[in-house]
Amino acid sequence: MFLGLSTFTWIHTLLSIVALVSGVVVVKALFASRVPALWTEVYFASITATCLTGFGFDFPFGPAHIVGIITLAFTAAALFARYVLHLAGSWRWIYAVSLVLTAYFNFFVLVVQLFRKVPALHALAPTESEPPFAVAQTVLLLVFAWLIYASTKKFRPSGAVASAGT
Repeated sequence: MFLGLSTFTWIHTLLSIVALVSGVVVVKALFASRVPALWTEVYFASITATCLTGFGFDFPFGPAHIVGIITLAFTAAALFARYVLHLAGSWRWIYAVSLVLTAYFNFFVLVVQLFRKVPALHALAPTESEPPFAVAQTVLLLVFAWLIYASTKKFRPSGAVASAGT
């Protein structure tokens, strides 16, 4: 135990932070039509590990598990689009949408955790049904809706970039 958290919780939290940071990098790269190989692999590994370790919390089965399953489904779609179909045809936009959605779900959970763990935020929305929580999640949703739209328009990797994984 460190700061009241178990080793498992720390590992899950660190994986989540790596997924958040690497997710920002790979989503930003979409706007330059790039697929940075190392950052993308770090992102896929960390978001998958975050979801899988998340199943170790909150039993019985609940909303957090549903978010994890949805995130894993979109991660699988992005992996398939990237590594099996090499972003060919409509798989280019499927990759972009799936990638941004996985990042959205990770940030969605971050906002939930901030409202649960940060005393000042928890005081504003102790049941997560109050307006400050709704406003935060709505703003997040609008930002990611725009990122999804814009990334599908801007992400146009060249054939060499798509197949080489740079």
